[in-house]
Amino acid sequence: MDAPVEKDMMTRSSEIPMRVINSAKASEVVNTIKRIKRSYRQIRTENVFKKTLVIIGLVMVILVFGILLTLVVESLPSIKALGLKYLWGKTWDPVQDVYGAFPFLLGTLLTSFLALIISIPFSFAVAVFLGEYYPKGWLSDFLKNTVELIAAVPSVIYGFWGLAVLVPIVRSFESKIGVEPVGVGIFSSSLILAVMIIPYAASLGRSMIQMVPSQLKEGAYSLGATRWEVIRSVIFPYTKSGLFAGVLLSLGRALGETMAVTMVIGNTSIIPKSIFAPGNTMASVIANQFTEADKPIYVSALIELGLVLFLVTVIINVIGKKIISRFTNE
Repeated sequence: MDAPVEKDMMTRSSEIPMRVINSAKASEVVNTIKRIKRSYRQIRTENVFKKTLVIIGLVMVILVFGILLTLVVESLPSIKALGLKYLWGKTWDPVQDVYGAFPFLLGTLLTSFLALIISIPFSFAVAVFLGEYYPKGWLSDFLKNTVELIAAVPSVIYGFWGLAVLVPIVRSFESKIGVEPVGVGIFSSSLILAVMIIPYAASLGRSMIQMVPSQLKEGAYSLGATRWEVIRSVIFPYTKSGLFAGVLLSLGRALGETMAVTMVIGNTSIIPKSIFAPGNTMASVIANQFTEADKPIYVSALIELGLVLFLVTVIINVIGKKIISRFTNE
């Protein structure tokens, strides 16, 4: 009687490890299934995210081409009536149906590039100061917030400030150098634009300077380089593409500015004889005259100004991208 009992007990005791093993295998199978489901969910989420990005990119491309198509279609009456002489015409007289965009094209390029030349030293100085000398601390935070606030101020406020403060100063300066003391003009609008575009290049430049690997700077310091030599020979070469991208961003901002320039540029439809003379830009002409346009050809000529401004901005950005690409590949 004892032998069957012992045999039964041995059988049951041998089944316990098997149950444990089967339980462990089942747990592993469950964990594997969970990992597979999680991986599948992650892959599906990534695919959805990728498709969303592609759709957003296509929407942006369609939007840009839609704007271009709208400008071209609305400009067709002016293009057919005026042809290429519209770009080189020096007279803008809506009363006589004479439309020449050259004074406005010249005014736009003069104000934008002069503002860029004025702003570059200040932008790079702010970027180096905040990115290299004082990257942290209350002073750095205060200056960063101040620079960002400059970009957040509405352009019409800059226009009021220019009329109340800057124009009298420019008028006094013109009197001292023997120029007709008008005050408003290309130079005043360039100064306003220079102040407005400083934050764009400065903020991007600061971010790029802070991304320079510390090993490069420490290696230069260990070789006996001074702070200026590190900035000139290490930081600037490493960040030149980013710095130029900030300059290009600033130029694009200056090309399209309207209200501040309109208020201080003088709004004359003649070719400026100097940087102190009154002038006009394509954006300011559109802002001033679009609501007054009472003839189809007049409206179409103003829309064609917008088309020219669009194409000028695209051309400058393409050239800038080529230069950045060349800097990056060097």
